[in-house]
Amino acid sequence: MIKKSLLIFFVFLLTGCSKSDKPIIAFYYWKTVFKLSETEKEVLKDNNVEKLYIRYFDIGLHPKSTAPIPVSPIHFQENISKFDIVPVVFIQNKVLLKSNIDIDDLAEKTLYLVDQINIKNKINCSEIQIDCDWTLGSKENYLKFIERFKKISHKKLSATIRLHQVKYFKKTKIPNVDSGVLMYYNLGTIASDSLNSIYNHKVAEKYLKSLKKYPLHLDIALPIYSWAIHIRNQKVIGLRSKLNVAELKKDENFEQMNAPFFKVKKSNYKNGFFYEEDDVLKIEAISAEDLKTMGEELNENVANTPKEIIFYDLDEFNLKNYEKNIFEQVVSCF
Repeated sequence: MIKKSLLIFFVFLLTGCSKSDKPIIAFYYWKTVFKLSETEKEVLKDNNVEKLYIRYFDIGLHPKSTAPIPVSPIHFQENISKFDIVPVVFIQNKVLLKSNIDIDDLAEKTLYLVDQINIKNKINCSEIQIDCDWTLGSKENYLKFIERFKKISHKKLSATIRLHQVKYFKKTKIPNVDSGVLMYYNLGTIASDSLNSIYNHKVAEKYLKSLKKYPLHLDIALPIYSWAIHIRNQKVIGLRSKLNVAELKKDENFEQMNAPFFKVKKSNYKNGFFYEEDDVLKIEAISAEDLKTMGEELNENVANTPKEIIFYDLDEFNLKNYEKNIFEQVVSCF
């Protein structure tokens, strides 16, 4: 009987349980200067974070020549040797919509700039991530770029994947990468209505069942940011970052209407933007309960347990809106 119990225990150790294989916590860093605040350092330490996905630069189009150009490359102001760094390159879809674009040249120049940033900052990376919300019109150029970049980089390659690319993968195709990261946010339409465009459960439900059929391994990216939608005469005129309910409640120029709306009481400048009297700001944010709900519904629908949960993005402004152990709570959903 003792031998039998030991055997059962040994088999249990070999097979493991879902909690022992839970995903690691990682973060995206999306600022143009890498310098961690004390709050950011504390969150990384408390959550045993070893991996950071750092936006190195965007690729856009030159306003005159319409040639692809790097936009706002990252500058490092402190040593990051203790972290496993994954450079992320965001390619604007309009770049890949160009029919006459030289894909080989674009891939080679992209890799060259990534390498130069790594050399300058003594970063030795084993993975690079390409972020692009490609469409049917840019699909062929995007897939060719991925093929070429993977061939010349000789590194693990990951790509961001949106929900519509999961559900309609037979049309949008699957990039030839080692793994994908499902961007589980920006699910709705930026509009003047009361719906949250960052996360909407009803919208998510239309896509969730498709996850089990997606053949590429997916890690998960979840949102921890907030923004304000600037509305004038019932029309959206822009997105405003670094604004939330607490920030606007402190400002006497703004008056809270029914949630999630604030009205401009008096024309003013705030964070570099001008707001006219009677303009409206619609605050969109993700609560701790939202994050746990997202984790639970994803856990029920993904084909395989993700290896990583990556939170977007590491910024003191975002972090101060959550309790200390929220990231561990979300990861424990898987």
